[in-house]
Amino acid sequence: MSTVNGLPAHVLLVHIVVVLVPLAALALVAAALWPRAARRLGVLLPGIALVALVSVPLTTQAGEWLERHVTEDTLVRRHTELGDGLLPWALGLFVLATVVWWATRRTGQEQAPGKGARWSALPVRIVVGVLSVAVAAGAVVDVYRIGDSGAKAAWHDAYQKTAQGN
Repeated sequence: MSTVNGLPAHVLLVHIVVVLVPLAALALVAAALWPRAARRLGVLLPGIALVALVSVPLTTQAGEWLERHVTEDTLVRRHTELGDGLLPWALGLFVLATVVWWATRRTGQEQAPGKGARWSALPVRIVVGVLSVAVAAGAVVDVYRIGDSGAKAAWHDAYQKTAQGN
């Protein structure tokens, strides 16, 4: 993917990643810590995480195309290096979101009416909760670092600090 309507595709696709990865992270943490949230989110939980996961390599690929079409720069190189590290975080979000959704769905079907909501044994739920918080935090921090480096690469000498009179 190279351009969309004359603009580099990377500058458009990056917005999908910047919105969906943190959204998937937030939804995952909520669902992992509160089974009621997991039941309410349902299949939307792994669905958001899947779209976020798929958008990462598409955005990275478009970014690699863009990198070949801009001036060689240490800021661009740093942004590229950081961007290559997001895929494992997005994959972790998707895997955990799928586990939480599946476990919630499965226990919801087996549960007798009127009993309290328990989607898994407590130790498993604690492990999944801790992993979900850790992966979500890692993903969000990584998105921030990548975005910050991209903004610096794109804007470091592209504007004046004082306003220009018209």
